[in-house]
Amino acid sequence: MPPLDRRSKRVKYLLTLFALVLGLGLAAPTATLAVEPDEILADPALEERARELSKDLRCLVCRNENIDESNADLARDLRIFLRERLTAGDSDDEAIEAIVSRYGEYVLLNPKVTGSSLMLWLAGPVALICALVIGFTYVRGRSGRDGKATETQQKPLSDEEQARLDEILKS
Repeated sequence: MPPLDRRSKRVKYLLTLFALVLGLGLAAPTATLAVEPDEILADPALEERARELSKDLRCLVCRNENIDESNADLARDLRIFLRERLTAGDSDDEAIEAIVSRYGEYVLLNPKVTGSSLMLWLAGPVALICALVIGFTYVRGRSGRDGKATETQQKPLSDEEQARLDEILKS
């Protein structure tokens, strides 16, 4: 019955693999919102606007989390300030501008492409192009000109050098 043992081992392996994948899928971290019940606005439309705007606002403590996902006190302050601006009647742009004027442009997860940030937006592509040009030039220079041998390799031996070489090879 060796084939049965091999088959049962294979089935055990597949079941174990399936359980592992299923367990990892269920245990995978999900984005939880840190918005507390006392922060939620009574007006569902305003609350929806606040949630949409907060997706693009960075928690200044956690760096790359938006303020809705962060439990930091500063993120809570930003969420409350945003909701205060919206209830005061600010438009989306006005609310974002108020936050940017208070905390700086770093609070935006996707900063605008203007002024000083333009250099940051262009630095990556410019560096890539420079690296490609330097690499291409280096590889091209190493391969020689059209694969031909250099002059020192083309120069034939003199009669004296040839005689010496023959003498060395005979001994």
